[in-house]
Amino acid sequence: MGAAPFAMRELVNCCLRIAHPAHHPTLNCTPHCPSRTATMPVAPELRTLEIDIPAQPESLVKLSLLMADEDMNLNAAARLIEGDMALAASVMKAVNSSLYGLKGRVQSVQQAITYLGMREVSAITFEMGLRAAFPPAPELDPIWRRAAQRGLVMGRLATQMSQDAWAAHSAGLFEECGKAVLFRHAPEHYRAMLRAASDDVELASLELAGFGVSHDALGAALCESWGLGAAAVASVRHHVQAQASGDLPEAPQRRPITALSVIARAVMADPDALDEVVKHIAPQADIDLTLALRAARRVLEQLQDAAAREA
Repeated sequence: MGAAPFAMRELVNCCLRIAHPAHHPTLNCTPHCPSRTATMPVAPELRTLEIDIPAQPESLVKLSLLMADEDMNLNAAARLIEGDMALAASVMKAVNSSLYGLKGRVQSVQQAITYLGMREVSAITFEMGLRAAFPPAPELDPIWRRAAQRGLVMGRLATQMSQDAWAAHSAGLFEECGKAVLFRHAPEHYRAMLRAASDDVELASLELAGFGVSHDALGAALCESWGLGAAAVASVRHHVQAQASGDLPEAPQRRPITALSVIARAVMADPDALDEVVKHIAPQADIDLTLALRAARRVLEQLQDAAAREA
């Protein structure tokens, strides 16, 4: 059975301590309202951290346990996914999309594992489980599309740079999940924020003003409650600042996955600046620059090929 929903004050404090052990022993819950967000209405009832996040689905709890085994039973993993008919159908639909570029149509989860490998199939399963934890809404559709693409990009970048591919793929999937949590908590209020914000930096300021917490901290809390590793949690926690400033977290062990988040954003949103971004970010994470450039260019080419197939 999945864990019960968490009260956010305790869980966000926990994630802030993970992300900033020296600087954030507790969460400052005093809402911060920058001057640029003064026009946004602030509902007093929303100035609270009593925001529930969804429990991890039972099928994903079991899949996580299987993945933790060094001698993972692939047949057992396939049977587990196929045992949830709705989840299996969503996984198969994603596997057969143009994003993965398979030449023939995959007919089973086992066949998908053969073609894509367990890590990518597991990540797709987590993606579908994450989406199913929230009610359908048009405002969330772009978030889920970016999550699928970002997770794939970060996972493949990690594989080619000899980094932790599962941590990278899961960090990419969960990067914006805090937005879904806030949307579920206050749909009308958060819909207005999404319309008003021109980028994630401004959106985070609006969130702090209206809720007392930003989506990056909230997303890190969800990652922590679903059992993702510290490097993935830190990447989700720091992605807004890192992508805006090009500066990585202080803790060296948490820099590589966050660096991949920054590179993935360039691959997806600003390919003309890709080489410049890689040259700036790779040295901060002690990633070989030649390897990073080659990997980033190759993944960009794969993404462009997928876009051409879909056109």
